Amino acid sequence: MLDFPYLGCRLSELWSSHLRHMEPGNITQVSEFLLLGFSETPGLQPLLFGLFLCMYLITVLGNLLIILAVSSDSHLHTPMYFFLSNLSLVDICFTSTTVPKMLVNIQTHSKAITYAGCITQMYFFILFAGLDDFILTVMAYDRYVAICHPLHYMVIMNSQLCGLLVLVFWILTALYSLLHCLMVLRLSFCSDLEVPHFFCELKQVVQLACSDTFPNDLVMYFSAGLLAGGPLAGILYSYSKIVSSICAIPSAQGKYKAFSTCASHLSVVSLFYGTSLGVYLGSTGTHSSQSTATASVMYTVVTPMLNPFIYSLRNKDIKRALERFLAR
Repeated sequence: MLDFPYLGCRLSELWSSHLRHMEPGNITQVSEFLLLGFSETPGLQPLLFGLFLCMYLITVLGNLLIILAVSSDSHLHTPMYFFLSNLSLVDICFTSTTVPKMLVNIQTHSKAITYAGCITQMYFFILFAGLDDFILTVMAYDRYVAICHPLHYMVIMNSQLCGLLVLVFWILTALYSLLHCLMVLRLSFCSDLEVPHFFCELKQVVQLACSDTFPNDLVMYFSAGLLAGGPLAGILYSYSKIVSSICAIPSAQGKYKAFSTCASHLSVVSLFYGTSLGVYLGSTGTHSSQSTATASVMYTVVTPMLNPFIYSLRNKDIKRALERFLAR
């Protein structure tokens, strides 16, 4: 038999406890968050400033050169290089979402970011991270068509399809990031507004809320599984077909030539997914937010910085286009 008076008392206690946590005294009108960054040691601040400034300038310059080289050379007006130039543009925007604000905070000895600034930074970070994900996926599909269906490549990967895919990616990721930001706007925050990160990372901000975050967590994990797991599955499927096709090529020279066309992209995919999955899967097993923030530098700053080097050092077409562009 159920003890209904006992259950009623327990429910009353739980509700009273919930109301105590939601009393107006514990909730503050949010005007700004504090980004704790990496280290509070004064002696390390000039080193951090110089290091991240150099990485940011290299990222912007390297990706900008890729965009200019592709746009100025008619030989590179192909689907592969169209997506590469879009990836470079997104990488510039992706890094610019977080690093400049961090540099300003280090230089001004401030940790503050306004509430509106935090939501805006969160929106653009999710937007460009999602675009990175989608563009890497369609680049894998492009290599799959080029290697597995070479005779139909220009018919399948026509300019209208490429432009439409990029437009759809922008719309999807814009709506995706808008959904998360609207979900955050409904939250109430307590007096503890310290974000243990160098930017307003969605999960870290949600954890600071006093109100019920279950809907946010549900949307966060479901959408991450759908919009991150889906593209990853697409990449793995494309490369499984590519590997099968390469293995069927009789000559060693033919195999090398086919593999070399997707080696750069495979390196970038491994770097992006390896670092990002390492951060989020690793953070579930550790409570050190400081280590998570440090590891996040790999996919937010280091990966966009290395992408131009990976594509230019292993690609003769890009090298020749850069030489012609710089010679002008």
